[in-house]
Amino acid sequence: MDYSSPSPSMGSKSPEAVMQQVQAQLNQAYAEEFIETLRGKCFDKCITKPGSSLGSGESSCISRCVDRYMEATAIVSRSLFSQQR
Repeated sequence: MDYSSPSPSMGSKSPEAVMQQVQAQLNQAYAEEFIETLRGKCFDKCITKPGSSLGSGESSCISRCVDRYMEATAIVSRSLFSQQR
């Protein structure tokens, strides 16, 4: 079987183009999951009485929560990538 030429199911896309498309879809799914997790964790921690607007304490809590979560994610990512090398 010749794997160097595109299969009929891939149309005229090259394998590299297909891989780029799959990578873009994975990145999108990761970003959506990250935002949903972040929203859930910070909302649960910071919003005690949901209403039509955020109080100043809730707003600063969310800001700190997002900053900490993003920093922790960056540390874990760097650690994982350095272990792969």
